[in-house]
Amino acid sequence: MPVEHFLTGIPPLLVYVTVGLVIGLESLGIPLPGEIVLVTASLLAAQPGLDISPVGVAIGATTGAIVGDSIGYAIGYRYGTPLFERLARRFPKHFGPVQVMFAERVFRKYGVYAVFFGRFVAILRILAGPLAGALGMQYRKFLVANVLGGIAWACGTTAAIYWLGVVAEVWLKRFSWIALLVAVGTGLGIGYAVKRKTERLARRYAEEAAAEKAAAEQRVEDEPAEGPATAR
Repeated sequence: MPVEHFLTGIPPLLVYVTVGLVIGLESLGIPLPGEIVLVTASLLAAQPGLDISPVGVAIGATTGAIVGDSIGYAIGYRYGTPLFERLARRFPKHFGPVQVMFAERVFRKYGVYAVFFGRFVAILRILAGPLAGALGMQYRKFLVANVLGGIAWACGTTAAIYWLGVVAEVWLKRFSWIALLVAVGTGLGIGYAVKRKTERLARRYAEEAAAEKAAAEQRVEDEPAEGPATAR
């Protein structure tokens, strides 16, 4: 069943709960279409015939993002990096070596900034909470970045998509389908370019991380074994 049909068939309160639940599970580390649900709910809120509030959608998304990431942090802190090896066997597309190495390198390089800005990147959105906990990031710092990132992403996305939905109706009345298709095509093109750039960056980071790991292992093997001197 398409997301739009499901959301229009339930009361507004359940729409907000569904948005928060799906985003919370995604933030916890389960690969679900949280962003698709948020965008769909925001577009539905822009339709005058439905009683869906964009504020309710934003509150549900923000709550799910913050709570989900916090639970993900606790799980990662409890089980450590071996958790990702088990997840890779179950979700190889989302927790494969390339994705995990990319996320880990970003986190080690940027710290709490990766938590904040990772909310806007699909790969990091799933891995942020569990990986921050597994790498031992201070929870106080994580929580601040998590709250601010969750608010910025959830409220910003809801507002932007809601505004786009309202403007689209005006365009359809004053202009033509061609103008709307051009605008949508431009947005999809930008989104595709960003996705391709992220994928290339992920592969590059993964290759660099693998090379550094291999070099470190080689240095350990090359070091002479040091033992206690044997008296003659």
